[in-house]
This record gives sequence, structure tokens and C-alpha cells, in this order.
Amino acid sequence: KKITAVRRLIEYSRPDVVITADDNAAKYLIQPYYINSETPFVFCGINWSAENYGFPASNVTGMIEVAPIKPLMEWAQRLAPPARTATYIGADTLTERKNYGRYKVLGEKMGIDITPRFASTSAEWKQHYIDAQQSDFVIMGSNAGINDWQSEALIQSLPEHTKRLSITVHQWMMPYSVLGFTKIPEEQGIWAGKTALAIIEQDIKPIDIPVVANRLWDIWINSQLISATGIDLPARLQQKAKFMSVTSP
Repeated sequence: KKITAVRRLIEYSRPDVVITADDNAAKYLIQPYYINSETPFVFCGINWSAENYGFPASNVTGMIEVAPIKPLMEWAQRLAPPARTATYIGADTLTERKNYGRYKVLGEKMGIDITPRFASTSAEWKQHYIDAQQSDFVIMGSNAGINDWQSEALIQSLPEHTKRLSITVHQWMMPYSVLGFTKIPEEQGIWAGKTALAIIEQDIKPIDIPVVANRLWDIWINSQLISATGIDLPARLQQKAKFMSVTSP
């Protein structure tokens, strides 16, 4: 019903260009109804790749959303040498299993053996975190899907269990992680807006605008947890970072 309503709006308003966000719009709107049509589309927020939707197309271009896992993993190797083992902790969801798969492939290229641990409850997640301190470092996936997530209790208890570097690409996981390289959502919107204007004002065809990936990210450091690890962060990393001081949600 929602897709039908959106299609009616597009057909009624006859927009000069349509901006969409995330995979659902690509999968359920553009791909089945508008690919290679006359209506220009600019997408953003599609994760990792848009090839499975047939993009780019004659009327479709956009910015894919890529997490900066490679530079983050490279920093983990520098900060936790020799960094040959890691544990990936995430919610027990299909999305997290897919995300782990990307780390696994990258880890194999970098000589890092990554063990996955998926949790359905806060208690499981905490135990995985404690067990993960036996690895050289910890990769923090998303907690989305853990319905009984106990933020306050975990934030208070983690420092006493933290011995290893933990890294994440999710800003909302920074209260539970030492170091984070997180995407900047505004980059996607700004790029999509400027691209739409270029199509309208300069009469540029979408097919002539290459699909690109996001390039910007924030660096975050958790003050409490970095102190617990005893890791001495290089000055050049600290100078670029934003510091998070968390004692309660």
C-alpha cells in the first residue's frame, strides 16, 4: 500500500527528480517500477553495493553507504600488535551475520582470525564481551535486535571487564567500545541534494554521474574504556578524534 501511494504521488506530481534513501526504496520502488524510465532518481544510503538493484541505470545514480572497516582494522593492528585474533560481537540477526561476513573476508586478507559471537539477550552479549578479552581485539557489531538491551548496567560494568581494544563503525555502540570510525549521515544527504540540483539545473543525465561511496567519517574515543585498556593512543589519532565520556545513558 505504501509503495502504491508513493507511485501515485510520483505520477501525480511529475517531479523533475526523485531522491530516495536506503535499500527498501531501491528494491521495492525503483527496481520494479522505474528503472530505465524517464524519471530521474538519485539514491543514497544503499549499503555496500547497488549492483543487485541494477544501478547505475540510464535514469539512476547515487551514493552507496560503506562502513570504514578497512582503516579501522588497520588501526587495530597498529594498536594491538600482533593482532592475529579478534572476536566479532553482534545481535543474532541476519544483518549482523552479513556484516560479520565482510569482516571475515577482510580479516583473512590481513591475517586476522575473527571468531563470531551472536547474542539474543544482554546477558549473552555481556558474556561474549568478557570471553572476547582473550582475543587480541574485539569488533563491536550492532546491538539492534537485542530486545532487552540494558544500557545503564552494561555501561557501568564494562570498565572492570575491559582489557582489550574494541572497535566499532556504529556511533550508538561507542558507549561500549574503545575506538570508533563512524559514518557521517549528512554526507549522503548533501551529496544527493547537490546531485539532484545538477540534474535539474545543468540538465546532466543520471547515467553521466558516477555512483560513488561515502568518504567521510568521525573518529570517536571512549575515555573510560581506553583508560581501562592502558593503550596509549598516538597523538595524531587523538587530535582528530571526538572524545566520549559516558557514565550513564
